[in-house]
Amino acid sequence: MKTKVWALCLILVVHSSWLASANMEGDALHSLRSNLIDPNNVLQSWDPTLVNPCTWFHVTCNNDNSVIRVDLGNAALSGQLVSQLGLLKNLQYLELYSNNITGPIPSDLGNLTSLVSLDLYLNSFTGPIPDTLGKLSKLRFLRLNNNSLSGPIPMSLTNISSLQVLDLSNNRLSGVVPDNGSFSLFTPIRTLSSTYDVKSCDY
Repeated sequence: MKTKVWALCLILVVHSSWLASANMEGDALHSLRSNLIDPNNVLQSWDPTLVNPCTWFHVTCNNDNSVIRVDLGNAALSGQLVSQLGLLKNLQYLELYSNNITGPIPSDLGNLTSLVSLDLYLNSFTGPIPDTLGKLSKLRFLRLNNNSLSGPIPMSLTNISSLQVLDLSNNRLSGVVPDNGSFSLFTPIRTLSSTYDVKSCDY
């Protein structure tokens, strides 16, 4: 009898842990929705009262009901991103290109260690490229072009050995392009100024 009770308790603990994780991801995405202006109601299905966000439009989950994709490119969204996005620990694709999102890129995105693609191009982001993005060891596509980002390119980005596509063009970046680490595998495709090049993979 004690064994059965213990097993039941274990199942309840695991189930409660799964619900907490799913709710945390739903809360994080709802925080994003609350911070964005959505004139076309593309986020209308993002209902925080649901058990998890896996039934929401523009959200994809894995078999464990954890969010792995957020696809909101070209959705006429404006407003700013939220730090809670860093709680989506299994997120692989964050696609927010071709909107009018402003403000800084949250440093908390550096917590998305499963991220493969970060597409924030064609927005109105300002401020520096977060140094924390260098922690994204699985990142293959980093496109931040056509924003108003400023400051130098973080040296931490050279530590991302998986990086295949990098586009930082049409920003207000300063300084020189690093040529060590993963950046040594890239070749310039056009010069933005006397000290800044755009690079793409030369595999």
